[in-house]
Amino acid sequence: MTMAFSPFYSRTGRGAAGFTLIEVMIVVVIVAILAAIAYPNYSNHVTKTRRAAAAGCLAELTHFMERYRTTHMSYEDADDPLPVTGCMGELEDFYQFGFDGAVTASAFKAQATPIGVQESRDTLCGVLAVDQAGRRTVSGSASVDPNQCW
Repeated sequence: MTMAFSPFYSRTGRGAAGFTLIEVMIVVVIVAILAAIAYPNYSNHVTKTRRAAAAGCLAELTHFMERYRTTHMSYEDADDPLPVTGCMGELEDFYQFGFDGAVTASAFKAQATPIGVQESRDTLCGVLAVDQAGRRTVSGSASVDPNQCW
């Protein structure tokens, strides 16, 4: 009885060639370890990117306020209604934009408050705020230096 050669049999006659269960399990463990290292780094990167986009959006809102003051000689009524910029629409699931307190003739304080998943992940910076003089502040629980967030 002759045996036909098949690609599923090894030439040594030991049976089917392929990967053993141990080899597959080692590969699965290595992939799991790499994923466990990579995912938190990716999440931190996404959080920082959204924070930077919110800071840029606050800068855009501040520029709008300055243009309004140049035209009307006052900041009053510039927030009625709040101008909706493109970046606000893109970040609406992650930040809420508005003013801290009333907008007066000579002062305002614009802020971006994290909401949803951004609020739970961004404990370093929290609420980003900027006033008419360009002073930047943060209200995060762990942040001391606003430059870390801006």
